[in-house]
Amino acid sequence: MFGLQLGPCTRHYPDRDAKKRLNNSSSMPEIHGRCESAPVPGPPGALPRTGTPLDDRGMTLESTESVTELARRVPPSFTLGVAAAAFQIEGALKAGGRGPSGWDAFAEKPGAILDGHSPAVACDHYNRLPEDVALLKELGVDSYRFSLSWPRIQPGGQGAFNAEGLDFYDRLIDQLLEAGISPMATLYHWDTPLPLEHRGGWLNRETAERFGDYARAAGERFGDRVAQWVTLNEPVSVTLNGYALGVHAPGRRLMFDALPSIHHQLLAHGLGVQALRAAGVKGGVGLTNLHSPVRPATRRLGDRLVANLYDLLANRVYADPVLLGRYPSLPLYAKPWLRFIGRISDADLRTIHQPLDFYGLNYYFPVKVALGPGITPLPADMHKELAKLPFHEEGYPEYGSTGFGWPVAPGHLGVLLQEMRDRYGDALPPVYITEGGASFPEPDTVSGTLEDADRVEYLASHLGAALEATAPGGIAEGVDLRGYYVWTLMDNFEWAAGYSQRFGLVHVDFDTLERTPKRSFYWYQALSRARRRGQE
Repeated sequence: MFGLQLGPCTRHYPDRDAKKRLNNSSSMPEIHGRCESAPVPGPPGALPRTGTPLDDRGMTLESTESVTELARRVPPSFTLGVAAAAFQIEGALKAGGRGPSGWDAFAEKPGAILDGHSPAVACDHYNRLPEDVALLKELGVDSYRFSLSWPRIQPGGQGAFNAEGLDFYDRLIDQLLEAGISPMATLYHWDTPLPLEHRGGWLNRETAERFGDYARAAGERFGDRVAQWVTLNEPVSVTLNGYALGVHAPGRRLMFDALPSIHHQLLAHGLGVQALRAAGVKGGVGLTNLHSPVRPATRRLGDRLVANLYDLLANRVYADPVLLGRYPSLPLYAKPWLRFIGRISDADLRTIHQPLDFYGLNYYFPVKVALGPGITPLPADMHKELAKLPFHEEGYPEYGSTGFGWPVAPGHLGVLLQEMRDRYGDALPPVYITEGGASFPEPDTVSGTLEDADRVEYLASHLGAALEATAPGGIAEGVDLRGYYVWTLMDNFEWAAGYSQRFGLVHVDFDTLERTPKRSFYWYQALSRARRRGQE
């Protein structure tokens, strides 16, 4: 995620003093170390419940005015979904023929992950697949967005494919379909096979070519059953967090020298689209990226110029080539930082600019930018490099905040949709919000339904803002908004923040791996049921 203070790069980079502050409050017990072996899963099936959740008035969630009113605004064909990623939930990193990824190696570096938390087990989804699909069925969502693990399917990143890995995803897809849930498969959610990372990862053009081979194999195996395909998840996060700032795998701190990884990821996207269609997949094909509306901190010229530069770096250098077939025109002051754009061939741009069936937006918060260097939570040994940047981010004190300290600003989701419409016009395909959610301070263990009212309000306000913006007369009228995917199904391994940030609709006890639905789970379930009743 891109950002240098409160922004998206710190979405998965922990404020290392935040845990101490939270642990001194009654709302967040101390986070214990993560065990390296998974408890044996129980038999699959429905999980025990504590009873029908009630709201503050003693009414069932399904009958509350807020749920029924929001359900009335959801179009009949609109997708209500939930999302997750392989590396964050699967565990079983050495099981079933899986090869290592760049994230496996990064997580073993001392200090890379908060409190030394390990992804070795995560949620143990690999061994608890039937239980998790049963949760999805109970939740009642239309669609589940999951990611395929490239190193589980092709351990070396090239050459032979792993039969056990392919079989695992066969089981997942078949069980989803049996449960009446439409599969949306993401080909790449950051787990680059380690042999490719050793050869330069996304700094090496070869990785894009190998990705095309992998996409072709996935399409041939699963293309008859997957309803929608996402080629890449958030290339902006890979470039900025992984290659520029080094707070994610592979841990490179190249700053602006990381920018060639943008082009190679976009090239991989284009090759992936071509490969999926050559394989004859039945489902639609698109791309997902993180987008944030960017605003200058003041109306001063310097702030406005650097806000435009930030917008180029965080949004337009990714979306313009995909949707328009060209990189954005650069103002003179931006050219020293974006020199790589002048060396792109027309052939590459044609490959990147493939017709898409949809475009995925991940939205979490807006960004405010000011001229000059600023304070950052990133490591002290990076401050000298960061001081060379011409901008810094400033906060939004007028908004509430999440457990990560991000501003809760649902209205800016409508602004983002408006900006996408105004920039891309008829070139913008149908849109899905492919991630939206928030972490809040929550206990490690629970004895019943966790009352996460903040998350319910967050999801209701953001979904409502998206629907309002794209409705007739809304600020983003004309955007064909097709669905909203909550991030995420269950608490999981939150990248560099380890297990300290809980985003899930389902609470996970990371010692026992017990899953316990939260109030937000029942709220989303009620919304789905109310929407279906309204269509009858």
